[in-house]
Amino acid sequence: MSTVGVYPFQDRPPLVSVTPQGLFCPPGNFHIDPWRPVERALITHAHGDHARGGSQRYLAARSGQGLLHKRLGPGTDLATLEYGERLTVGDTTVSFHPAGHVLGSAQIRIEHRGEVWIVSGDYKRTPDPTCTPFEVVRCDTLITEATFGLPIYRWDDPRRVAEDILRWWDGNREAGRASVLFCYALGKAQRILGELARLTDRPALVHGAVNGLVGCYREAGVKMLPTQLVSETEKGASFAGALVLAPPSAGGSTWMRRFGEYATAFASGWMRVRGNRRRRGFDRGFVLSDHADWPELLRTVEDTQASRVLVTHGYSDPLARYLREKGLDAAPLSTPFEGEAED
Repeated sequence: MSTVGVYPFQDRPPLVSVTPQGLFCPPGNFHIDPWRPVERALITHAHGDHARGGSQRYLAARSGQGLLHKRLGPGTDLATLEYGERLTVGDTTVSFHPAGHVLGSAQIRIEHRGEVWIVSGDYKRTPDPTCTPFEVVRCDTLITEATFGLPIYRWDDPRRVAEDILRWWDGNREAGRASVLFCYALGKAQRILGELARLTDRPALVHGAVNGLVGCYREAGVKMLPTQLVSETEKGASFAGALVLAPPSAGGSTWMRRFGEYATAFASGWMRVRGNRRRRGFDRGFVLSDHADWPELLRTVEDTQASRVLVTHGYSDPLARYLREKGLDAAPLSTPFEGEAED
């Protein structure tokens, strides 16, 4: 990684800082993914730790509109911009750029008096058929996540992971078992359905928490496997051979009793660490994450040509320390964002 020279805006107050309400941009008089209600909120994506209700006005990327209305409520005052479209907000110019995390996810570019900051939200750079790919945006200061900010986290080709999931499903079908795959209801479930749609046209069953979000993706034109609600299957029907997608919270609940004999698996970046699958009691673990791995984090820092890097949520201290050792102006930034929770 190349080193970066002296930060050219040292004499100015930071364009974005942490307040009790959340990340705040004083020249624009707006917050980004605030964790308390504010007057104006710019939202990077629809996950609950970034999109919270109660604020007066919201601004987000247009492709995430359906998910945000579902998260925040249909009566929410939500304005949207196309990716790359610029808008003057206060004394700043803002725009949303693809983050590659989930449908409608965005990095937020903020420009003020020639200074450019990027608040990246959550992002990834591996291919995903269900959302717009990550776009590199040059900036002076980059605020980056660090959910998987350790060198041990390196992702395999997601197409090969999907092939592994299909083989696991096929093996359970032959044995007369249901395949219950736990995954996050927003983003991960739809990505799995999209990846599998390249390999098969067999329908999958989904938990109620997944179903409505799948509908938002279908309305956006995303191709996925056909799905049916578990609760809408005929009473007494056998689930042998079925693939069932469910949120992790369903594991161990009475909801699982209907499946008879079944095998379980979890799709998450945390499955990269040996022992996590056994500790959590899954039969299989599939390494599939909607966050950047270690090489992607480093490549993003370099590609943006940022002179300063602020690192939030996840392994923020180790990543910031590594970047400083490489000659960059880098520091952790404390926020309550969760990234890809382990539970």
